[in-house]
Amino acid sequence: MNEVCKMIQAQTDANFLNLIIAIKTYDREAPVCGAPAWRYVYHTIHSADKWYFNPYVYTEPPFHEDGMDNPNNPCNVVLSDADLLAYLEQVRKKTADYLDTLTDERLNECPEQCDMTRLELILMQFRHISTHIGLLNGLTAEKTGKFPLYVTPHSLDRLEKGWYE
Repeated sequence: MNEVCKMIQAQTDANFLNLIIAIKTYDREAPVCGAPAWRYVYHTIHSADKWYFNPYVYTEPPFHEDGMDNPNNPCNVVLSDADLLAYLEQVRKKTADYLDTLTDERLNECPEQCDMTRLELILMQFRHISTHIGLLNGLTAEKTGKFPLYVTPHSLDRLEKGWYE
């Protein structure tokens, strides 16, 4: 792994940790545009699972129902927070393993059947995950009056403070 890939790995892991904190602190049933907040958590994890790598060569997780990744679509599947955290850990490991195989040069290449580079896909997911963490944390702050903890690769020791700032 090269220097840029190492930076991406550190920032990606911090982003996933911030999503874990959001899940540990949110109200899963809080309404977001007519859907419960947990659907947005699933949407975020599923998107990272699919779009971080290659959205055109992808296999849905076994519990996925068609359209479930869109929170506006009704679905019969209900995932618990434990289910969501387990799925997130799978995606977190898959992502770390993937980044271990990349080089800085490969970041500028397009994966099979994809018209975007690996770096573009990764940056899209940074933006997407961060947007949804902000949404979830805003709901939590509004309901509890406390803002969930936010960590960076250089402030992981802040996790010792608990889940809130």
